[in-house]
Amino acid sequence: MRLKRTHTCGELNASNAGTEVTLTGWVDSWRDHGGLFFIDIRDRYGKTQVVFSSENSQQLYEKAKKLRSEYVIAVHGMVRKRPQEAKNPDMQTGDVEILCIDFETLNQSKTLPFELKDYAEKSEELRLKYRYLDLRRSSLQRNLLMRHQLAQITRSFFTGQNFVEIETPVLTKSTPEGARDFLVPSRMHPGKFYALPQSPQQYKQILMIAGFDRYFQIVRCYRDEDLRKDRQPEFTQVDIEMSFVDENDIMNLMEAYMKVVFKELLRIEIKTPIPRLTFEEAMKWYGSDKPDLRYDLKIVDITSIFRQSEFNIFRSVADNKGFIGALVVPEAASYSRKQVDALNEYIKTVGGHGVAHLKLQSGTWQGGVSKNFSELELNNLLEKCKGMKDGLILIIADTNIEKSQQLLGFLRQKLAEDLQLIDTSKIALSWTIDFPLLEFDLGENRYFAKHHPFTSPKMEELPLLDEQPEKVHARAYDLVLNGNEIAGGSIRIHNRNVQEKMFKALNISKEEAIQKFGFLLEALEYGAPPHGGIAFGFDRMSMLLAGAESLRDVIAFPKTTSALALMEDAPSSISETQLKELGIKLAPKN
Repeated sequence: MRLKRTHTCGELNASNAGTEVTLTGWVDSWRDHGGLFFIDIRDRYGKTQVVFSSENSQQLYEKAKKLRSEYVIAVHGMVRKRPQEAKNPDMQTGDVEILCIDFETLNQSKTLPFELKDYAEKSEELRLKYRYLDLRRSSLQRNLLMRHQLAQITRSFFTGQNFVEIETPVLTKSTPEGARDFLVPSRMHPGKFYALPQSPQQYKQILMIAGFDRYFQIVRCYRDEDLRKDRQPEFTQVDIEMSFVDENDIMNLMEAYMKVVFKELLRIEIKTPIPRLTFEEAMKWYGSDKPDLRYDLKIVDITSIFRQSEFNIFRSVADNKGFIGALVVPEAASYSRKQVDALNEYIKTVGGHGVAHLKLQSGTWQGGVSKNFSELELNNLLEKCKGMKDGLILIIADTNIEKSQQLLGFLRQKLAEDLQLIDTSKIALSWTIDFPLLEFDLGENRYFAKHHPFTSPKMEELPLLDEQPEKVHARAYDLVLNGNEIAGGSIRIHNRNVQEKMFKALNISKEEAIQKFGFLLEALEYGAPPHGGIAFGFDRMSMLLAGAESLRDVIAFPKTTSALALMEDAPSSISETQLKELGIKLAPKN
């Protein structure tokens, strides 16, 4: 390489006029104007226009005409101001150009399988196969640079708060509880397996017992589960643990972290304290434990209206201690029957039976189930509508309270999107607290931990864990941003007796507990301090802060929704020799 870079392609301006510089990068575009040949040279810092003039050098001009998109070049030339009419306000360097004196072609490029223009729509599979080309797009480069900034802000903040960054093992013990583990066979111990960690949960608790009272780590985690746009089999989280703290200590510090993140990354001042909703409030008002608070559309509890109703469907739900909820939507006053039917069909796709509806037009009830309600019920409903004169009321009723609320939450979100109620310029952060400690799985006829089995119950409710476990609340908290959970944590159990009581409630036998978690149980007997923590989904937080549509837009080399790495063609088959070394024999395909 004969020419060495002196400047990047994004830093030159009018103050550099008259200076000789050398730029290196890719040919972003080229234009032949007969006697003048223009290219835009690009690197990750920006683009600069370069001019090759036949008047200055016919030889250089002819050589330049062979350049094509994505050739890698080094250009040496004189910076000069563009004429006023030729300035490009859309380019950071749009006031100047370089008159080329010398250049060299460092490498050529084949014709690309797709355009790199940000507006070019190609299948994601094609773009992931050629990820090294896709990553040249400015939008993806901006996203990854923001991700880098977020990592630096995170390290700086927690280091400034006296936290210590400590790495935890990647090869660990399989303790399946929730998502499936990725398993790694051991060659040195045939028939035995390591697991890739779903989180460093037990290790960070061990670090608290070891006396490192403030730990953090930007850590890779692995879960073998079905994917969607906001999940990947390997993901990154900001893992945090603290000793001698309660819930308020952790939430207050995380709010300070959020203030720094938004200010330094987006120049946005967020207000603290961040609002807190109990799980019960979040479900009752928004139908979700991660409510989007950027728009004001609350669920209205109308169960009490129908306790004495002659409309048997609703009365049966009320009699069976179910939940009847309504969404009162003035913006949908003009909805047609076809649009209401579409909402009805939508609810069926997410597990509901349908939606009841009625309209209020100039203070008069019309259509739907209005004919089934008594005058008293309609008057009570009108009172719940708080003075609305025109609008659509959508009602869902179910004997399963949480199911009814969840369906209303889905409907709330769909209406907000369809009616464009969401203020996308708004930042809405909230905490969800006081979760149930356990949730019952009918299929397996047992309780599972709502968060994880090391989450502490509220100690005043501990006596209920044996006989009424459904009434016990967790000392847990989730941080929500614009309807997305970005962090979750809890105060941990630091007493072996309490931990064993929790395992019993989860139907984990003493033998199984010792087999899976024996080292942690033993460690709890050696002076374990009260401790708690939280983990931020680093990929998801990066996606939301960057305004990206998918996690794959903020991860350099992501997997597809079927967990394939298309560029490197993984997972792939391995040789019989490798299998033999590991003592593994593959089952025949059916």
